[in-house]
Amino acid sequence: MQLPSGEVLISNDGATILSKMNVLHPAAKMLVECSQSQDIEAGDGTTSVVVLAGALLDACTGLLSKGIHPAMIASSFYKAAEACCSLLKDAAEPVNLNDRDSLIHAVQTCLSSKVVSQNSDLLAPIAVDSVLKILGDDPGSAKNVDLRDIRMVEQLGGTVDDTELVDGLVFDKGSTKTAGGPSQIENAKIALIQ
Repeated sequence: MQLPSGEVLISNDGATILSKMNVLHPAAKMLVECSQSQDIEAGDGTTSVVVLAGALLDACTGLLSKGIHPAMIASSFYKAAEACCSLLKDAAEPVNLNDRDSLIHAVQTCLSSKVVSQNSDLLAPIAVDSVLKILGDDPGSAKNVDLRDIRMVEQLGGTVDDTELVDGLVFDKGSTKTAGGPSQIENAKIALIQ
């Protein structure tokens, strides 16, 4: 996809592609907003949401052409949504945050549709462990996690296989040799002031 600035964007992420498109039609804007909402809420499934919503809009077109009133269509969709929610609640299984293996399996399933799918054996445990460390000693009692507490630091020259989880702080700026300060200190004490 070529952006208005002339830059070329290559992506298989539906949310990225839709956010970069300049759409004018109200229905198209709604699809973009659905994709963005899905990305914010779940972080995955953006393309699936757009395909599903597009299929529902296509079904609406057929119903409207048969002369069915839009209010009746909307009312039927609300009833169908309630029925779907009920079925999903019945089929859902609670997630046990103390079962690390099932969490890793779930993350590997999510990564199977991503570019990094071949590295899911390495990345899935790192992702699970990073979230579990934020949740503390009793992850089962946690209701929500603030993902802003997790930072990814990218370094040039490495590969995905060099990825590691650091429990603590990472300073991505090296020491400056010309400043005259020490480059290494044993048993250092660091004070962080916010």
